[in-house]
Amino acid sequence: MSLQTPPPASIGLPRLIAGGLVRYGLILALVAVFAAFSVVTPTFLTPANLQSILVNNFTLLAIVSVAMTFAVASGGIDLSVGTAMDFASFAFVSLVLAGQPVAVAALAGLAAGAFVGAFNALLISAIGVSPFLATLGTLFIGRSVQQLLTNGGNPVYLPPNGVPEAFRFLGHGTIAGFPVPLAAAIVVIAAAAVVFARTRFGRVILSIGIQPGVVRYSGIAAPAHVAVTFILVGLIAAIAGLILTATVTTYIPSSGNAFLLNAIGATFIGTTLSPLGRPNVGGTVLGALLLSIVANGLLLTDLNFYWQQVGTGTLIFAVLALSFINRKAAGA
Repeated sequence: MSLQTPPPASIGLPRLIAGGLVRYGLILALVAVFAAFSVVTPTFLTPANLQSILVNNFTLLAIVSVAMTFAVASGGIDLSVGTAMDFASFAFVSLVLAGQPVAVAALAGLAAGAFVGAFNALLISAIGVSPFLATLGTLFIGRSVQQLLTNGGNPVYLPPNGVPEAFRFLGHGTIAGFPVPLAAAIVVIAAAAVVFARTRFGRVILSIGIQPGVVRYSGIAAPAHVAVTFILVGLIAAIAGLILTATVTTYIPSSGNAFLLNAIGATFIGTTLSPLGRPNVGGTVLGALLLSIVANGLLLTDLNFYWQQVGTGTLIFAVLALSFINRKAAGA
């Protein structure tokens, strides 16, 4: 008695469907959420609201999420991206208040964010502390430093009549009718995509995240690459800090931490776009857009703020769980 194997088509179609859900589940979720809010809230599809989603919800989250993607791609995580944002914001506002040119203040803000990244790099690459513990420590230290610098957490305001035009342009200006903050986000996204897809540095970082032992044995200086990665994370987060400050013309201590959890969520949601579950810029951007649409849509439904957080968390869990189930089915 011989065993009969099923025809290839009988096992190929379910695997093909499951593989498609793994690869495009995020896009399907994005379309479904967009369609649902379009029906539930009449003002969702208005041009003003769609622009608000992109400029007010998506822009800063996308930039911080791209920074987080670099950290996760290297096999770690950065819990101090909000601290880098805050340090950049404080330096930016303080120097503008002191009468320094906006360009000088902006460079100082970027340097402050890079300093946070360099501090993490020292802990991780030179001392050997795990990225989670190193950046968690930086988060707590940064929060305390901000309290000390602002006499207990007092905001630092720019007077309405003392806001330089270049400062205002960064937060509210347009280029050929296109908002400057959104343009900055697109530049950051495009640059990150090129780094991962076209440069040796990007390929090494991805390799470190997947097989760190192989990278070390191949003679590549993995600690140096990780150090540069975390400095880059701080620098990218600093860009978000500058834009946030220019938008509200105020430095609010620890305000950057509001982006931390959503940036982590967007990055890991984005891994569902990869067949192998790897961090990637395209997936991260779609994850940030999904969370931005959900935040805006739930706000328009007048739900209690805490229920909005429940809805966002449930969505993140559902997307990741569905991806895991479908990926397991596709590989069965």
